[in-house]
Amino acid sequence: MDKENLAQNLADIYQRLLKKYGPQHWWPAESRFEMMAGAVLTQSAAWTNVEKAISRLKEANLLSAEAILRAADNALAESIRPSGYFNVKVRKLKALSNWLQTGCGGQAEKLLEIESSVLRDELLSVWGIGEETADSILLYACGKPVFVIDAYTRRIFSRLGLTEKEAGYDHLQRLFTANLAADAALYNEYHALIVRHAKEHCRVKPCCEGCVLKDVCRFDYRE
Repeated sequence: MDKENLAQNLADIYQRLLKKYGPQHWWPAESRFEMMAGAVLTQSAAWTNVEKAISRLKEANLLSAEAILRAADNALAESIRPSGYFNVKVRKLKALSNWLQTGCGGQAEKLLEIESSVLRDELLSVWGIGEETADSILLYACGKPVFVIDAYTRRIFSRLGLTEKEAGYDHLQRLFTANLAADAALYNEYHALIVRHAKEHCRVKPCCEGCVLKDVCRFDYRE
């Protein structure tokens, strides 16, 4: 498929999803640091459980880099318990908070001044921060035009025949960034719509009835 057709297909898919589901208003948070913490907590966790963990962090006054670094590990673990893997996530939150405290005095707003590729490299150097988490922080917390790739994206777009199921993260990311305008608001909405569609229709065992992408999908749902 040539670049022009691919760009048209991606735009068409976006419009179909937007028409069906409407704006998703992602990422729900009161501060940039809350979004950063959420990006860590959502690893291997349902968002409803992440919301519970964030609520408990707020109640304990632990939703800042300084507070997390001050907190005892067991107290922090108890607050984020609903998100699962809480002992490991304590280490990840503390590593991220230490990085933010050291480089920006704990002020997430200062991250906006750093160029995207430089900031991404720095985030990936933090223990426990992988590509998806780093890109979620860049897009949602910092408003940088970086497309987030997750398992839902891989599932949907491989079924549509626009990429291979085994495609790497960078390859999938380029599929979007090379064919869409570098627009953080567009990337935000597109990714949110992908997640919504994956949960409602393009599940592991798909529910194809009523799917707005069914006529352009190559996946044999009888498998």
